[in-house]
Amino acid sequence: MLDFLRHTPKIFNPLDADQARLREVPENLWVKCAHCKELIYTKEYEKSLEVCQKCGHHARLSAAGRIQYLLDEDSFVEIAAGIQPADPLDFVSEGQVYCNKLAETQEKTGLPEAVVAGTGAIEGEQLTIAIADFNFMGGSMGAVYGEKICRAVETAVATRTPLLTVSAAGGARMQEGMYSLMQMAKTSAALVQLADARLPYISLLTDPCFGGVTASYAVLADVTLAEPGALIGFAGPRVIEQTIRQKLPPGFQTAEFLLQHGMIDMVVPRRELRATLARLMRLYRCAAETEGA
Repeated sequence: MLDFLRHTPKIFNPLDADQARLREVPENLWVKCAHCKELIYTKEYEKSLEVCQKCGHHARLSAAGRIQYLLDEDSFVEIAAGIQPADPLDFVSEGQVYCNKLAETQEKTGLPEAVVAGTGAIEGEQLTIAIADFNFMGGSMGAVYGEKICRAVETAVATRTPLLTVSAAGGARMQEGMYSLMQMAKTSAALVQLADARLPYISLLTDPCFGGVTASYAVLADVTLAEPGALIGFAGPRVIEQTIRQKLPPGFQTAEFLLQHGMIDMVVPRRELRATLARLMRLYRCAAETEGA
């Protein structure tokens, strides 16, 4: 009986063939939308700037992705690249040392800090830009983060260019304690230089933007934009509900809710951002030239 089974030809199973074909499919061919769970062909997803074509969900982008999609090709020049975060408090939590966490995150993301600052252009309009990356410790604002925002302000003043900040953050970085909280005042005070120089400041809020970033420089702009569906606030909705013991209204803390209540100026789909930002900068430049004439 055993010999018989051993020499019996294997019956063709179509499922085996399907599994073999699946194994031949390249990795990363499809992307699943985080909102509606729709499978999207990766090339189409990238062509749509990582916006779901079915539900319109705007995926979170890295700083590198923002630079690629927003700025003119090869126009970005980084500033303050050599500044490295430190561990002033020798912070340890649940056995994890902050300086080790920093090293791991830097290796994982390829970034020295949660914000990247530099100069560039959008449709030929020169600007200074600072972009937060949520992948780096939740985009939290530490001492070096704040310093880079201030360096961006100083560069904008020195080059007489508009400042654009792109924020995606969970708030202040608890591992740096008071040093982190001080960045709220530091970055807010730095923006006075832009106002004194009569240079425009544009802020783009992306998903998510919370805590000390929302409570400081990110909402002090001349024009505040947001991407569709972005969650924006100070404390999270669960914390608010537990504090006030009331149910929050539908869509609370979304970009659309904030626009309806006058907290931001525009909600701009990602595909329209370049044109919108370029138009705003041209308007400010023309106004300044007319004023100076």
